[in-house]
Amino acid sequence: MLHAKNLEYTYDGKHILRFPDIACGSGEHWLLIGQSGTGKTTLLHLLGGLLSPLGGWVQVADTEMSSLSSFALDRFRGKNIGIIFQQSHFVRALTVEENLVLAQQLAGLKPDRKRAAELLYHLDLGHKLHAKPDRLSQGEQQRVAIARAIINRPNLILADEPTSALDDDNCREVIALLEREAGAVGATLLIVTHDGRLKEQFSNRVTLQPNRV
Repeated sequence: MLHAKNLEYTYDGKHILRFPDIACGSGEHWLLIGQSGTGKTTLLHLLGGLLSPLGGWVQVADTEMSSLSSFALDRFRGKNIGIIFQQSHFVRALTVEENLVLAQQLAGLKPDRKRAAELLYHLDLGHKLHAKPDRLSQGEQQRVAIARAIINRPNLILADEPTSALDDDNCREVIALLEREAGAVGATLLIVTHDGRLKEQFSNRVTLQPNRV
């Protein structure tokens, strides 16, 4: 489902980050862990096609990302990859519901407001359906970002610190929702985290070591 080999990336043209090969099967759940500065978020962005590697390749659902045009990559990512960022990026002029529907439209899918409402209900945010994102707490924004990432039932869910702003109860609920949504469609789930609460829940792990050269 998700394969990456010989991945390299550089921000400055001088220092190179090299990453371990990855092979995650359909329906598998993985943790990506490592100390600060090891490139966890960079690797997540490479796997999601948000960054282009200096070397190596990423394949998702039998499609090599580098083979796609910019437009085709955007559509492919919208339909097949759900990404949860550390910082939520919403269209501030739109309501929570409208932001979720927009994710469907950008992927070329038919808007499904019922799906949006159901996800928010399961995240204890049903009452925020018509609220603007800037009226939400940080934890609420993070949960809406999770709903947006999984609304299109992607084949691959990439989550960058999805529980960092959540208390223990919401942490458990969010992880349960991610695993349930991934399981419902046989999606691969890869979570980047330093949250020690998650480490015992996942047997599949990728550990990054300092490797900038």
